[in-house]
Parts: sequence; C-alpha cells; structure tokens
Amino acid sequence: MPLQLYNTLSRTKEPLTTIESGKVKFYCCGVTVYDYCHLGHARSYIVWDVVRRYLQWRGFDVTYVQNYTDIDDKILNRAAQTGQNWQAVTQTFIQAYEEDMARLNILAADHYPKATESIPAIVNLIQKLEAQEVAYAANGDVYFAVEKFPGYGKLSGRLLDQMEAGASGRVEQRDQAEQKKRHPLDFALWKAAKPGEPSWDSPWGPGRPGWHIECSAMVNQCLGTEIDIHAGGSDLVFPHHENEIAQSEAALTPRLARYWMHNGFVNVGGEKMSKSLGNFTTIRQLLDTPLPILSGQTLDPMALRLFVLQAQYRKPIDFTDDAIAAAQQSWQTLKEGLLFGYDYGAQLQWSDHNDPDFGNPANMRIPDSSDAVHRFQSAMDDDFNSPGGLVVLFELAKDLRKAGNVLSHQGETSIPSDDLRNQWQTLVCLSQVLGLEAQPDLSTPEDKFSEQAIEALIEERQAARQAKNYAESDRIRDQLKAQGITLIDQPGGGTRWLRE
Repeated sequence: MPLQLYNTLSRTKEPLTTIESGKVKFYCCGVTVYDYCHLGHARSYIVWDVVRRYLQWRGFDVTYVQNYTDIDDKILNRAAQTGQNWQAVTQTFIQAYEEDMARLNILAADHYPKATESIPAIVNLIQKLEAQEVAYAANGDVYFAVEKFPGYGKLSGRLLDQMEAGASGRVEQRDQAEQKKRHPLDFALWKAAKPGEPSWDSPWGPGRPGWHIECSAMVNQCLGTEIDIHAGGSDLVFPHHENEIAQSEAALTPRLARYWMHNGFVNVGGEKMSKSLGNFTTIRQLLDTPLPILSGQTLDPMALRLFVLQAQYRKPIDFTDDAIAAAQQSWQTLKEGLLFGYDYGAQLQWSDHNDPDFGNPANMRIPDSSDAVHRFQSAMDDDFNSPGGLVVLFELAKDLRKAGNVLSHQGETSIPSDDLRNQWQTLVCLSQVLGLEAQPDLSTPEDKFSEQAIEALIEERQAARQAKNYAESDRIRDQLKAQGITLIDQPGGGTRWLRE
C-alpha cells in the first residue's frame, strides 16, 4: 500500500502523489517571534519534523520551508512593554526558537523566510489581487473581498453566511476597521501605518502587511505557485489557512497545496493550554526545571519528543505529570537499546567498535527484508502513525536490553553476534527516522575511575572477602557504586563490572 496521509481539505486519507516525481515541496507555518515557544509549538514542529524525516527515509527529495512572522501587533506590544527595539525582540526570540528546536532534535528548515524580508513579494501579490478585483483599498488599508472568492470556506467547511464577523485572527481596532470593510469577514492584506510604528512604502501609502498575506507570498517566493504539503496546527485551519487559499488561488494558481495537514492540540490536565488558565508552559521551562514527579530530575528532551510521538498527530494529547513520568521511563528503555552497541560492541567483538564513526546511521545498512522494517514502514505509511512505529522500536530495544543483561551477568549470550548487530543497527536507523537519538557519555572527568583503578579496587575487595573482612568488601563495593560502577560476582569466584 502506498504512503497515505490525511488531507484536511478532502477530509479523508489520500495516497501521496507529488507534483514532481520523487520530490516534495513542503511548507509549514512558523512562529510569530515575540515570546518563547511553548508545548504547542513543540508538538507541532516535532510532528512536521517526523513527517519530513520519514519522507526522506522513503526516498523523497524534500524542500522544507518554515517562515518567521517578524512584524506583528504582538511583537510591537512586547517591544513597548520591555522598552526594546522591535527588531531586537524578533532577533531574541528567533535565536531562542532555534535553541529550543535544536534541543528537541528538530532539523533546521531549508529556508526560513521572514515577513520583513518579503515586502516586495507581498506588495506584488496584493496588486495582483487588486487587478483580479478581489481586493480593495480603503484609506490606506487593503482588504480581501471574501464574497468575490466562491471557494471561501472549503478548507474549514464553514459557510460564509454562518461565519462570525471579524475573523482576521489578529488584534486590531474593530470599530475603525469594520467601517472600512464591505463585508464583516473581509480581512486585511495591508495595514496603514500608525504613528510611531514601523512601516514600508507601498502603492497604498506607508504600512505593513496583514498576517495571512505573508505566508501566501513566502510560499510562492520559496516554492512556486503550487506545493505538495502545507502544514500547521489545527488552530490555523480557520482563518489563517482558509485565507491563504483564498489569496493564492484568487491571484496565482487553481490549487495552492495538494495536501493540507494539521496536528491536534495540547491539553494540560484535561484543559486547553492557555496563559489565561495559568497552565501555559514553555519548552525551556519544562526542560530546565527539576520536576517532583521525576524525583527532582529534569525532563530529557528526547522524553518530551517521545511523549509527543506516542499519540497520533491529529489527535489531542493531554500533558499530565503521570504522562511525563511514563515518557521519561519509556525513553530510558529505548535509550538502553540505542546504546547497546556502545556498551557491548567490544564484548561481542565487533571489528569497528573503536572506529571514530561507530554508531553513525549513515554508515549502517539494514536489511530490506527485515520484519521490523516492514512493520515500521506499514505503520508510518498509514498517515505517519508514529505510535505504531514506536511499537516496533520498543520491541527491538527490549530484546537488546535482555541480551545486554545476559552479557553483563554471564559474559556471553546464545544469540549470534551478527544478529545482535543487525537488531541494534535496525533500532538506531528506525529511531533516527523519528528523531530519537542517544549518544554515549564519552566524557572523562578527573574523578571518574579509570579501568586500572577499578580493577585494583576489585582485587582489594577480593582479598578482603578471602580474609572474611566483609565490612571492607562492602565498603569497596559502595565506593565503586558511588562512582557509577556496578559489580557482578560470578559463580566461579570472579567479578565483572559495569559502568552505569
């Protein structure tokens, strides 16, 4: 069965057929850079990162574009509140966004267009809409006339006469704006400059773009008139994506995007996350704050990523203490499997164990005939079903953990070394498709015991045990335990050790 994805526009799953064979033009609506990213952003961008990674794994050449809205009422309000220049505000939060996404192992976009760097393209698009008589100027503002676009409402399924007035989706002075509109649902394409606000020259006078027109212009500028996938959160279906369709299809193309994809909301304790409810959490707050539910530890970024992927992307997810604790524990299981090769490769006599590039998925070749690969692909081909894909990963990880326990306690296993190597490489490669990666701790702090020091203490402990000085034997065991060294006494009298 070919890869299928749910299309919000058709409200059904459809096989992926791209404009150009083997290539995917992919646009995702980015952040308005006036504040730190929150859990909703984490979910959305993890989801689209996985879609992008999986398409690449399936052999597609993906061009992924994600914009920055860097001029907006919220940005200007933040600048006024902090006393900063508005450009300083946008630069601060663009940098913060990049830092947060890197921690979550989200790949950088191929292009990050900014609204302020796309003004000529925006003005040109508005002029085309005017020429088509679906836009009109009104005292320095320009509005899109929704009644002139017959397909308005087709994405959201709303009928024009049933929609609420004033659905532009951005803060504005309603009383003045409504007087300029011909229809209450007409939305701003260009906003006349207000005293003290930044502005750009245009045929309608100084001003700045409306929110919706920015994305239409940047899609066209970076990817062309028609693209394969347009993505974003469910909150963008209306009005933002609805308005994008109207603008682009009225001026440029019969079809803006072949597929419209939207991820579900994040709830906190059963309620929608919002600042007004006091349950608003930023990514960095969550990752940097010791959590009581984790016994005072901080949440691993990979555990947050795993938490997001444990739900089907279109469904809402509920952020609770128990869910986060379970995700942290689940990540520990998967992490042990991902580190298997580093922990036991030498013991299993893998010839490349000491190579500098050991563990790099780019150098791994997993068998196409693998049952795990087939099951993983079958799950992900069904509208990027990450929970189904994770089932396969955890089966591999648990089997490797069992093998590791046997190797630790018995020194050998009945499973052939090559079979374990194939299982481990399959786990590493498939996990990378979901962006779940683990690296061994290669640090060598000064207080970290060397192998020679460990062996010396083990010999001292053996001597203490032979002398029946069990108190000294226990003291040495505890000393090593405090350094992360676990001792395993063997039936024949020897002692093995593991560094945690």
